[in-house]
Amino acid sequence: MFKSIVPISKESHGTKKIKPISSYAFAANTHLASIMVHEFYRAASMYPIVFLEDKEHDDFRPVILLGLEPNENLFIDANGKWTVSYIPAIIRRYPFALAKTPEDNKYTVCIDEESDLVSEEEGEPLFDEKGEPTKVIENVKKYLGELQQMDALTSQFIKMLKEKNMFTPLNMRVREADTVRNVTGCYVINEQRLNNLSDETFLDLKKKSLLAPIYSHLVSLGQIERLFSLKKKKAGAGPVNTIQ
Repeated sequence: MFKSIVPISKESHGTKKIKPISSYAFAANTHLASIMVHEFYRAASMYPIVFLEDKEHDDFRPVILLGLEPNENLFIDANGKWTVSYIPAIIRRYPFALAKTPEDNKYTVCIDEESDLVSEEEGEPLFDEKGEPTKVIENVKKYLGELQQMDALTSQFIKMLKEKNMFTPLNMRVREADTVRNVTGCYVINEQRLNNLSDETFLDLKKKSLLAPIYSHLVSLGQIERLFSLKKKKAGAGPVNTIQ
């Protein structure tokens, strides 16, 4: 999705403008999208929420599945329209992003210079005639700052799940016509381990408002069937079913 991310500066972007998003074609080849814990509830009714393992950092990160194959987004139509009501925050922030600076706990606002949303003629300017940041940059800073806070909460959520050994590999079989496909390569929360938690631990999760995202994730796994149905619909085939 991002092609050329650079820090925003008045020297490089003093004359640049940002057009509003009228097409999501820029995400048409995005089959995974990172998601934060505060998005689980709304996303769960539309997308499967799973966890990818980051072996290099011994960590996990939550993502939604937008497609079943690389470079496939089943939620964008031929006109670039997003076909369901909730669009992940990481998509909505485009073409902006935060990047760490050499200083501890410092971030800078960046932009994808090659985005079609960046223009010299159309849209809202990033800087005014005096070279000062406009409301566009101020609003972007506020929005990205809020996402950064949510990202920190998501990291705490993941840390808790790791400590309780709650992750297990996903192994789901889905029937497509006369064939069966295995859905693997990611992780989910182990429902049996969740049910076996002590009352004290379970109440602690409730107190920290972590039960809602956990159950949202578990419910969302039913949306894997939806991905196959969307893929089959585009191909003009029939329905699919999960094998228990």
